[in-house]
Amino acid sequence: MKQLLSAVLSVLLVITATPIEAAAQQPAPADSAGYSGQGTPLSADQLQQLVAPIALYPDALVAQVLGAATFPDQVAAAAQWLQQNKSLTGTALTKAVDGQQWDPSVKALTQFPSVLDNLAKNLSWTSSLGEAYHTQAADVMTAVQTLRAKAKAAGNLKSGSQITVVEQSPQVIVIQPTNPQVIYVPTYNPTVVYGTPYVTPGYSTAAVVTTAVVAFGVGIAIGAAMSNSWGYSYWNCNWHGGTVVYHSSGYYGNSAWHGGYYGSTASAYGPYGSAHASAGYNPSTGTYARGASASNAYGSQAVGQAYNPNTGAYAATHQASNAYGSYGSSVVSKNGNTAYTQHQTTANGTVATAQTSAGGSAVAASGKYGNSGAAGQTANGNKYATANGNVYKNTGSGWNQTQGTPHNTSSYNSSSYSGANSAAAKGYGGQEKSSGSSAWGGGGGSTGGGGWQSRQESARGSASRSGGRR
Repeated sequence: MKQLLSAVLSVLLVITATPIEAAAQQPAPADSAGYSGQGTPLSADQLQQLVAPIALYPDALVAQVLGAATFPDQVAAAAQWLQQNKSLTGTALTKAVDGQQWDPSVKALTQFPSVLDNLAKNLSWTSSLGEAYHTQAADVMTAVQTLRAKAKAAGNLKSGSQITVVEQSPQVIVIQPTNPQVIYVPTYNPTVVYGTPYVTPGYSTAAVVTTAVVAFGVGIAIGAAMSNSWGYSYWNCNWHGGTVVYHSSGYYGNSAWHGGYYGSTASAYGPYGSAHASAGYNPSTGTYARGASASNAYGSQAVGQAYNPNTGAYAATHQASNAYGSYGSSVVSKNGNTAYTQHQTTANGTVATAQTSAGGSAVAASGKYGNSGAAGQTANGNKYATANGNVYKNTGSGWNQTQGTPHNTSSYNSSSYSGANSAAAKGYGGQEKSSGSSAWGGGGGSTGGGGWQSRQESARGSASRSGGRR
């Protein structure tokens, strides 16, 4: 049974680890230049605030960012994958990126790690930017041009060894790399560079330029990616048509926005059981979530995971049942604090354990005849125990009964507590680990669906799944 369920879950994990695919590469209908979202469209000023951090990028890079912003889940996944594969460069990097299931715009940004990282660290802003482009493409392109004109009028946008600025008309300013083989990403403070203060909601950077001057880092040679279908040379902006251009066609990004929420589901049925999987992204909260389940005549298994990079909150769970009972484990983490729980229920009763990264731990059990007991220890070393309604505590000076029928408490010493807690090491408890994999088997590898593992190292432990006859 275990092997069958594992095989089915493996298939489901492949499905859910693959980023949500949408018909993004198909040209949009002729009326897509107008507002196509829900609610009230953004004003010109609001759009200018959104595009302020990227309006002075070279045209092709603006196009890639706008396209990729409509896939914020893939942006986060690609940024984490890139962090885990820093050793890849040149042709090796482009070949590895080719093997990923990301949108071409996201693949293109792997050539610009600082840009991709900035998008991933500001997902609320990225999501708003992506939805604005998909629902108000022409208005977004106009906002970029408005800001370029302001930066040029303020004397902060001019040609140099890194970029060439050409004013094709009063309404169109084109920015191209001076050397087509080397791309420089401009860095600037969007609150001052335009001569008018702009505050971008949901956007911040750890290294904001303090002056109005546009600065440049090290140039990025893009020769290795030029021949790829998603390479830099295949992207541009159609300023007159009001859209991003990819392979000479209008490109509108993720067509599954529908007001901002999107996801995917998959199900499979057969003579021996069924399997289900789903994944989704909520740009309003920045939360990713996915889950999978499988069942057959012998039992069932289910896994789930959620992560919000904006708050650092992460949670995962694995639950299973068979003819002999049920068992499961969960982990939740935020701000570096992690808690692990496990449980097992059979015909003989229930055992559960909990551990925290701060040092707290507990174990509890109940038998089929109604007897119960529990023991716990706080992070500061205080110990507590219960047995059939009697409560005891030990704060360093021995055990004292605080509730229930008076007993001789000598048996409730620290060694007894340790013995009770050692049940965690005998198949029931979770052992905190500094490495390993989560219930999803992510472990930080490139095939783990990048972007779903906790970014807190302490949350990457693997809870024991032993216990329970199969």
